Amino acid sequence: MENPVEETKTINFIRKIIEDDLRTGKFGGRVHTRFPPEPNGYLHIGHAKSICLNFGLAEEYGGLCNLRFDDTNPTKEEVEYVESIKEDIHWLGFDWEDREFYASDYFEQLYEYAVQLIRAGKAYVCDLSADEVREYRGTLTEPGRESPYRNRSVDENLDLFERMRAGEFPDGSRTLRAKIDMASPNLNLRDPVMYRILHATHHRTGDKWCIYPTYDWAHGQSDSIEGITHSICTLEFEDHRPLYDWFLDALGIYHPQQIEFARLNLTYTVMSKRKLLRLVEEGHVRGWDDPRMPTISGLRRRGYTPEAIRDFAERIGVAKRDSVVDIAFLEHCIRQDLDRRAPRAMAVLRPLKVVIDNYPDEQVEWFDADNHPKDPSMGTRKVPFSKVLYIEREDFREDPPRKYFRLAPGREVRLKHAYFITCDRVVKDEETGEIIELHCTYDPATRGGAAPDGRKVKGTLHWVSAAHAVDAEVRLYDHLFTKENPDEGGDFLANLNPNSLEVLSGCKLEPSLAEAAPGARYQFMRQGYFCVDPDSTAGHLVFNRTVSLRDTWAKIEKKLKERTR
Repeated sequence: MENPVEETKTINFIRKIIEDDLRTGKFGGRVHTRFPPEPNGYLHIGHAKSICLNFGLAEEYGGLCNLRFDDTNPTKEEVEYVESIKEDIHWLGFDWEDREFYASDYFEQLYEYAVQLIRAGKAYVCDLSADEVREYRGTLTEPGRESPYRNRSVDENLDLFERMRAGEFPDGSRTLRAKIDMASPNLNLRDPVMYRILHATHHRTGDKWCIYPTYDWAHGQSDSIEGITHSICTLEFEDHRPLYDWFLDALGIYHPQQIEFARLNLTYTVMSKRKLLRLVEEGHVRGWDDPRMPTISGLRRRGYTPEAIRDFAERIGVAKRDSVVDIAFLEHCIRQDLDRRAPRAMAVLRPLKVVIDNYPDEQVEWFDADNHPKDPSMGTRKVPFSKVLYIEREDFREDPPRKYFRLAPGREVRLKHAYFITCDRVVKDEETGEIIELHCTYDPATRGGAAPDGRKVKGTLHWVSAAHAVDAEVRLYDHLFTKENPDEGGDFLANLNPNSLEVLSGCKLEPSLAEAAPGARYQFMRQGYFCVDPDSTAGHLVFNRTVSLRDTWAKIEKKLKERTR
């Protein structure tokens, strides 16, 4: 598994390339990148790394970054995806200003470029079916065979290509292919397809076109048209770079530089948009923004901050080799960020009723509670205390094990911000034997949580006044998959975690949370970090747990630092 702490110590090879280019005057001292998503799904955390890299490099070197939608497959693209992508980029803190482009902006120019290659004898119309093209292509150990249509005359190719555009031929009956080398050891150079016939309505161009360019054909030329200097792609496009270069050189047009870096892979996570789409369409999750999804919209709904994601992207660095990052490190980054910014509050998720027998029946006291123990500038809030309270059910044991320091019969504990209490009596359900109520006494001399005689208690509990409690639904999320590698065994759906979501109703929150707005983030004391879900209404608060307080990566990081001393 990749070690992000060590990765940040390595040289960012992309920055080095850019700095070398600036020093030598290549591209006239410009830095111009682009982020080119396909609008066929929602963006995920892997795309966030690419967004941070492309926009971040442009920002760092005083350059520009374009947003360009690779909208070359109308059967899978939707305006919904376009809008979600724009929202995600803005939420991450980046802006493309007036540089929003689409591959479809260049359809006419790409067509003219294709005609140019046909006239130069470097492209031809092929009548082989898709299966036949694959068959003729050969293998990694065997060369391909030339298409029987490869040597058509320039005039015949021009005529057929024009008729393809005019809609004379059915889907899949013909393609336009580049004429390169069917014996090339790089399969991408074995006469790749540039255009396919597809009678489908495009979300921007309507029915104007019935032939659509492939990614390999559209991408490099779009980069050239926009004056991109550094075309940064993920590692799977490394074998496509010779084709990227061939098209630009064959056309004799401005030539950007393609650079590949390793994509982000996370444990317990799938990053394939095809697989994410299956999760959505088959109802395994509640939508693209389900907080269990690795989509940016899902992470946002779960309570992740853009600052934490940008920090994560920077700290894992940019590598030339594929690797897998432990999802615990992503969670570590969000904990570090939320620890600084999230106000504290008390919430009881699995309530157990506590009656303080010696507390006056109608009395209510309001205690000052700091909103952040490390940041006085965040101020304080008032927390009510009364005769009947709720504590966490797990904070009481009738027969406590060794080293259990919370409440038990005859034991004294501290209630945060309030008093010391001692459990005197347990009330159980007569039929089930379940504990339903505790009766306790409090020590009035311990107001504020300290004993004047100096005695100490080992347990400090959070609590909520029953008379003032705000009811809420709380959703607890776990990994969506049970295996670090969800594809283990061949079927990722077989590794779905049946316990990835637990919904708790009847949770009791302190009254300061009554007006919490969707998106607001808090640390529930001793519980974790939580975010108000958009499903919340005035009478029905819903919180998502963003991440628990237990930080496994912090322990790993500590050991790594100790090892390197």
